[in-house]
Amino acid sequence: MVQQSFAARAYRDEAVVLRTHKLGEADRIITLLTKHHGQVRAVAKGVRRTSSRFGARLEPFMVADLQLVAGKSLDIVTQAVAKGAYGGNIAADYASYTVAAAMTETAEKLTDVDGEAGTAQYNLLVGALAALSRGDHTPELILDSYLLRALATGGWAPSFTHCARCGAAGPHNAFSAPLGGMVCGDCRPPGSAAPAAETVALLGALLTGNWTTADSSLPLHRREAAGLVASYLQWHLERVLKSLKHVERT
Repeated sequence: MVQQSFAARAYRDEAVVLRTHKLGEADRIITLLTKHHGQVRAVAKGVRRTSSRFGARLEPFMVADLQLVAGKSLDIVTQAVAKGAYGGNIAADYASYTVAAAMTETAEKLTDVDGEAGTAQYNLLVGALAALSRGDHTPELILDSYLLRALATGGWAPSFTHCARCGAAGPHNAFSAPLGGMVCGDCRPPGSAAPAAETVALLGALLTGNWTTADSSLPLHRREAAGLVASYLQWHLERVLKSLKHVERT
């Protein structure tokens, strides 16, 4: 009966490792974002031993096909097959590592509701980690694009073309995180930021994946865009990301 119960609780899913911490002398508790089961916290037994068969596959930023067994408070990882070995390349570059840490912390915050399906967030994060590992674009641009898309996927899509409050067609020259993006003169709250037109174009490009525009942007506008993305993220998450302060900005 015990074996049947164990088998009945087993399930398989793809997952990206968000973070880990030690448990006892040889185990780890791993926070995962799975493709079909949302966010999962699981124990990986014996993975800190040098003889572990899959310890390296359960490091942060790695993507794996996992066999798990559902538990009362923590699930148990029983098998791991690597699907995306992004951790090595990312960890070898400080700028990429800090960006990946900010992305996984964001994903954890956005998917921490019990039972919430995280398929869209999973696909978005895996794609961003893959691009970061390959060096497709500047790490900071990949981060800001990911943050905007992750917020949009979570239901907080910013507007950079029409007024976020009244819908009036742009371009507009004021930005309000509480109102949802760019706003017209009539809707502009006191103290709103007034970003350069090139910065607004960059924000729109990062949200839509227009990498031709994003890659050709100037450092001045990248820094301004990053500040607006951070304020937008903080407003809607209602918390500060600890890892974001370590990201290097050019």
